[in-house]
Amino acid sequence: MVVSSSNTVTSSSRPDSSLSRCACLASTSLLSCYFRLLNLPMVAINVCELDVGEDESVLIHIRLNFAGTPVAPFLTDAAKLIDSAKTFIFDCDGVIWKGDKLINGVPETLDMLRSMGKKLVFVTNNSTKSRKEYGKKFESLGLDVTEEEIFASSFAAAAYLKSINFPSNKKVYVVGEAGIQLELKQAGISYIGGPEDGDKKIDLAPGRFMEHDQDVGAVVVGFDRNINYYKLQYATLCVRENPGCLFIATNCDAVTHLTDAQEWAGGGAMVGAIKGSTKKEPLVVGKPSTFMMDYLASEFKISKSEICMVGDRLDTDILFGQNGGCKTLLVLSGVTTLETLQSPDNSIQPDAYTNQISDLLSAKKVASA
Repeated sequence: MVVSSSNTVTSSSRPDSSLSRCACLASTSLLSCYFRLLNLPMVAINVCELDVGEDESVLIHIRLNFAGTPVAPFLTDAAKLIDSAKTFIFDCDGVIWKGDKLINGVPETLDMLRSMGKKLVFVTNNSTKSRKEYGKKFESLGLDVTEEEIFASSFAAAAYLKSINFPSNKKVYVVGEAGIQLELKQAGISYIGGPEDGDKKIDLAPGRFMEHDQDVGAVVVGFDRNINYYKLQYATLCVRENPGCLFIATNCDAVTHLTDAQEWAGGGAMVGAIKGSTKKEPLVVGKPSTFMMDYLASEFKISKSEICMVGDRLDTDILFGQNGGCKTLLVLSGVTTLETLQSPDNSIQPDAYTNQISDLLSAKKVASA
């Protein structure tokens, strides 16, 4: 195997197709391990072409892509990572479950971390449920998680409004589902909209004028499976015409996991519609905003440098951890693929990556050895 000055590697094998394929895999795997060990800034390995020589050997041309920022290494020492953190913050969708299906090895991993004295926190950008409802979901999946350990973006929206002393004579218009309403009610904040507006339609007859509540002081937008034109117009009028009306987004996720079969349009689709009509940027309270991280650190009295954020999204979970000064671990059990992580276009690199959180169980094997 030879690496040329043009960053092309050649490797020889016999022309049998199956053997050639094996040679391709072996060559790329060997190179990946080599560069990982040296911690060199390799981004991706791609097989460019196959050439058949006169002696019937096959030359496999492999292109190495390089970048200025080193690619995150694969997690090889789970015990070291666990020892370095006192608190583990886990995203839920794509890390703990997909849709309503638990990801393999999760219960054993959480039990191991608790037995080691680690604090566990579960953070999700999904605003469709309240903390109490998420507690029931954890229970239905056989996981022992308390309501105090769960932080959903629906809770973050209510917590933010409380933190700024949202006026008691003002209301919140909700574009979203029941989770946001339940958290607002728990916080003692008045609201209108939400699922109740799901069936409303607008009469677009000539001269039609849509009224809206002048006392709405904030519009909170989250994931909404019953989004419609009525909600979009009402939210737009509140943000544009009510003086000082806040535009708050629970998250701007592009996609979400409604089922484990495919990705579905996320909360960012709803936020983007209102952002487009109002020409205003929302205040995001969910990941990757630092509001939730600051709240968690204060609530549990923990140092951010002793936290490890574990998630499946680069632009929310990993950025959330990095913005908060935490360690970060990417898992490939959700949205992000290895190809996306190692793409030259990706500038967000976690401290390490692994396949799924059950890979942390290797620390238990080391401890018992």
